[in-house]
Amino acid sequence: MARHRKQEIVKKDFLYRGKTVEYLKTLDVRESAKFLSSSSRRYILNNFDVLEKFIKRCEKKLSQNKRIKTQSREMVIVPKLVGITIGIHNGKEFHDVQILPEMIGHRLGEFSMTRSKVAHGAAGIGSTKGSRALKK
Repeated sequence: MARHRKQEIVKKDFLYRGKTVEYLKTLDVRESAKFLSSSSRRYILNNFDVLEKFIKRCEKKLSQNKRIKTQSREMVIVPKLVGITIGIHNGKEFHDVQILPEMIGHRLGEFSMTRSKVAHGAAGIGSTKGSRALKK
């Protein structure tokens, strides 16, 4: 009789370009930018002051237990934002998105869709040529 053992799932530490997230969090935002793609790196280096201001605002709101919201969808996710839940505006409302290590280097707007799925109902009177005659 064969006995089956439960295999434990061992979660490995997430590595981003060979570096752990904990190591990347210790780096300055400009230093961690050298591990990102060229377009993300350019955004960070050109908008460094905006990004630093946002990170400080996030830390301040976290200490006050307040919700973090932003309309800046083009902001690049840096390692210092990992683990934070941010409300990202999609044009109508704010979607809460928890920043995961896999999101590093992507834009915030990629995780808050601007278009919703359309659920069409059944056709009503007047929607087809044959049912127009029923309209009075």
